[in-house]
Amino acid sequence: MCMTSPKRAHIAMFSIAAHGHVNPSIEVIRELVARGHRVSYAIPASFADKVAATGAEPVIYTSTLPTDEDPEAWGTELIDNIEPFLDDAIQALPQLAAAFEGDEPDLVLHDITAYPAPVLAHRWGAPAVSLWPNLVPWEGYEEEVAEPMFADLKASERGRAYYARFEAWLAEHGVDTHPDRLIARPRKAVVLIPRALQPNADRVDESVYAFVGACHGDRSDQGEWRRPVGAEKVLLVSLGSAFTKQPEFYRACVDAFGDLPGWHMVLQIGAHVDPAELGDLPANVEVHAWVPQLAILREADAFITHAGAGGSQEGLATATPMVAVPQAVDQFGNADMLASLGVARHLPMADATAGALRAAVLELAGDPEVARRAQEIRRSMAAEGGTRRAADLIEAELPPHRR
Repeated sequence: MCMTSPKRAHIAMFSIAAHGHVNPSIEVIRELVARGHRVSYAIPASFADKVAATGAEPVIYTSTLPTDEDPEAWGTELIDNIEPFLDDAIQALPQLAAAFEGDEPDLVLHDITAYPAPVLAHRWGAPAVSLWPNLVPWEGYEEEVAEPMFADLKASERGRAYYARFEAWLAEHGVDTHPDRLIARPRKAVVLIPRALQPNADRVDESVYAFVGACHGDRSDQGEWRRPVGAEKVLLVSLGSAFTKQPEFYRACVDAFGDLPGWHMVLQIGAHVDPAELGDLPANVEVHAWVPQLAILREADAFITHAGAGGSQEGLATATPMVAVPQAVDQFGNADMLASLGVARHLPMADATAGALRAAVLELAGDPEVARRAQEIRRSMAAEGGTRRAADLIEAELPPHRR
């Protein structure tokens, strides 16, 4: 499928200001630019530098969505989690239409949260491809998962108002797709996770959803990390970038692994916790607000993770045994998938005591069958093609005159 000499095309990518939605696509964008395409990337200003580093041109728009720095702003009910995306799409669409007026792209790429993108693609008559950062729907997903999950919402006054508003917005722009299918059932999707993380993978339509696995790149721009002298085993602990305000959990980790003979722990605590809250730290513990995660995982012997899509596949790509302590949304399903693969333990947050964390890590790190299975999955992921295959699939969707 690889195209040796595609013509230079204008490709537009659309996403939101969230690490879990931008990071998975970054290397794909970098590869498209390296192949000679002009890529415009619609993104709020806080991620402009990250986008520009790929060689793409940031197209800045103002967003009303809560950011990674304010995860509690999402509320607690299902409607609280979905309404902001529609609100943001309605106000962002005029900004984005104006930004691309007279410079419409040949192909639209978009994250699953970027509702304006398929609407604009319809307006422009351009093909659209979803860059999917997490698990995808399978045949039967709607009946088995979506309908039970959304039944109460759709029966509520607030839910009915949400759907009526969504349908009216789409109709206003000539789109007759139902809101539930606008993003979840694209014409074509490049899935930026390994097939191993996909529930019911045998029931996924892979003519629509093409799994390419991890698209990591070398990440050298994020910095390097080396195993300290004398560290026989290395443990990384990270709850990602959003749900990180967990000082009691971090203290449990220090209690579990501080001064544990032979072990060195790297603890990422995010921006919401002061290291002083953790008390005196043993010499074998280093604490940071942020770390070059992939560089550490290449050296690590175990990983305590929130089981976000990015962290999960980085753990799999480096064959690192994981203790999954999920915090929100898709992380619970990812934790179960990792455990079912035989390379992780799912430890609910309520059960994540110092003793339970230590027992889980030591059991995983000392089990040769876990190590064998982790290496098997790592090899299967590498065969999925990663960044290069993702770019090949995207180029195959360009209009014929741009191929």
